[in-house]
This record gives sequence, C-alpha cells and structure tokens, in this order.
Amino acid sequence: MTASSPPDPAAPPTLRAPLRPVGDTSLSALVAGFVAAMTGYTSSIALIFQAGRAAHLSDAQISSWIWALSIGMAVTAIGLSLRFRAPIVVAWSTPGAALLITSLPGVPYAEAIGAFVVCAALLALVGVTGCFDSLMARIPSGIAAALLAGILFEIGSAIFVQAGQQRALVLTMFVAYLVTKRVCPRYAIALTLVVGTVLAGALGLLDFSHFSIALAHPVFTRPSFSLAALISIGVPLFIVAMASQNMPGVAVLRAHGYSTPSAPLIATTGIASLLLAPFGSHGINLAAITAAICTSRDAHEDPAKRYTAAVWCGVFYLLAGIFGATIAALFASLPKALIVSVAALALFGSIMTGLTHAMQDARQREAALVTFMVTASGFTLLSIGSAFWGLVAGLVANAILNWRR
Repeated sequence: MTASSPPDPAAPPTLRAPLRPVGDTSLSALVAGFVAAMTGYTSSIALIFQAGRAAHLSDAQISSWIWALSIGMAVTAIGLSLRFRAPIVVAWSTPGAALLITSLPGVPYAEAIGAFVVCAALLALVGVTGCFDSLMARIPSGIAAALLAGILFEIGSAIFVQAGQQRALVLTMFVAYLVTKRVCPRYAIALTLVVGTVLAGALGLLDFSHFSIALAHPVFTRPSFSLAALISIGVPLFIVAMASQNMPGVAVLRAHGYSTPSAPLIATTGIASLLLAPFGSHGINLAAITAAICTSRDAHEDPAKRYTAAVWCGVFYLLAGIFGATIAALFASLPKALIVSVAALALFGSIMTGLTHAMQDARQREAALVTFMVTASGFTLLSIGSAFWGLVAGLVANAILNWRR
C-alpha cells in the first residue's frame, strides 16, 4: 500500500501500519474535524429545537435529546474511525429532524420514543443482515428523493411566512445567506446565524433572562408503542435515514477510495440509536456533507491518516453533548423567526437535491411528483402523517404507470 492510497479495511492486521492516532494527526485534520462538527450543529441544531418546541417538550427533554445525539455520534465516529482506519463521520438525521417538526406535535412523547426505538431496530437489523443495498434498490430512487423534498418543503417555505412577521430580521438574514453562499458557501449557515443574532440583539429581540451555562442531564422516557406513531413517524424516519443519510454517506466514502464495508457501519449506528432512543435520540446515521470535509485532501495529505479528522470531529461532538443544556438554553433565548429562518435556509440544499433527483428519470417523474405533492400537502388520514401517504401514493402511481414496462 502506497502513501497516496487509502487504507484497505479488509487487509490482515499484519499488513497494516500500527494504529497511531496521535502520531497520524495533523493541524489540518483537527481543523477539518472542528469544521465538520460545527457545520453539522449550526446547520441543523435549529431543527431539533424547533421540533422540541412544536411538541411542547421541556428544556430538560430538549437538552437530553441533544445529549443523546451528541454522545452517540461521538462514540460511533471515534470507534468506527479507529476500527476501520477510515474517516467515518456520523451525524443525526437532518431530514428526520425536519420530519418531526410536523409529525411530533399531537403525538404523546412516549409514543414518539417508541417510534424512535422501532426505527433504530430496523436500521440495526438492516446492518446486521447486510441487506442494505438490496433494500434500497426496492424503493425507486426518484420516489425516495421526492419523499425527502416533500418532507423538507414545508420547513423550507416557513422562512417566507416569518418574513411577514419579522420583515427586517428575516429579509436581512435571507440576503446575508445569498451573499455568504456566493462568497464562502461552506460557512453560509453559520455566518447567517451570526448576522441574524446580531440584528436580533439590535432590534431587542433577544431574551437571555433564563440563559445559564449548565451540563446536560439525560432524561429517560419509557417507550410506548402505537401503530399510528409507528406509521407516521417510525417508517418515514427509517426511509429518510436510509435514503438521505446512509446511502450518500456510503457513496462519499466510496468516491474518496475507501472500501469500508457498509454493513458494520449501519449496524453500529443503528444499535447506538436503539440504546439512546429512550433519551430522545431520533437516530444517528452516516454523514454525507460533513463526511466530505473529513475525507477530502484538505483534511490530510495522506488518505491513510484522514481517519484522524473524523476522530477529532467525534471529540468535538462529545464536548457539545456534555454542554447540551447550554446549547438548548442558548437557542431558547433566540426569537422564533430567527430559529425558523436558519432551519429553513439550512434545508435549501437538500430540497434542491431532492427535487433534482426526483425529476431525473422520465419514467418515475410523474410518480415522484405525486409523492412530493402529497407529502408537502400535510395530508393526514387515520392519524397518520403525510410522509407515509406520500410514499404510498408514489409507489401506487409508479406501479400503475410503469406496470409491465
């Protein structure tokens, strides 16, 4: 194995260089790990907070949610990266968090936890059995992409609703996003959050009266299981985790030359999600966007040592998890319009990607459109949310339109 080729996880231990995380690391790897962690939090932590507020969860429950996700991501990212000597970056399901903003309200929290448990068990089962590739092949890619876009659409369009209530704040943030997206796209969301916070302070919209620096304390919730919660939360959560997180996460690794087997990665993150679900974790999966930061040449010149960037990312996850209560209190001090706007802007890229992939295949295009429209409509039947019915409508439409073709 040359210094310019990535490590082979299938190689016998005697043929691989000794594991030396400290010696293999570099300043660029540390910076890449920090940027990856910061990008993951600043781009989607608002979704977690918004979903928790929509479901009327307490600050302690939201803090526990952030703690569970952060600890799970830290342990799995560090453990898998060291085990396979590859930059395995783990993240929570951003589309899943967006799904919960609309599907969590009205569902008893214990039943939502039960849906998280079932979703995590399905993810672990897919990983343990090794049927990841064959399972994803059964769901038409266009319909899966349309489902993702439909789930995110309502959250993404909320920024324009907020513009009618806090015009100066929201429109300034929108322009700041466009400018920073043009100048430095990697930090667009983080910089937009800074601009919005400064402007909110100038407008007197910040309330730090209840803010305090505190450590996170896990809050255990006994799972309760219901068919309605399972179908409206558990099943869509499982599908978007597989289609929008695990599949592109594996693709990023393959694109950078890492042949790490997917089964143990998905099994490990699924088991971790299962253990942490009672504390609020809606699921941790393979990362895609932040993974690209740690797998690129900017992280380390030597592909065989880029795993240290993912290890550093896990370390920063761990620190964020410990201070999860502080993060929750900080976001509670920000105005709703700012939180909603940041969450919406963070999803623009995912919505564009979903719509683009949904319309690529002419044979699936109409079925994908049906999936998107039903999912985005917010349609509810039998206490089951629109994400499930959008998937059903798309599959039925695809079966009728393409039967025996």
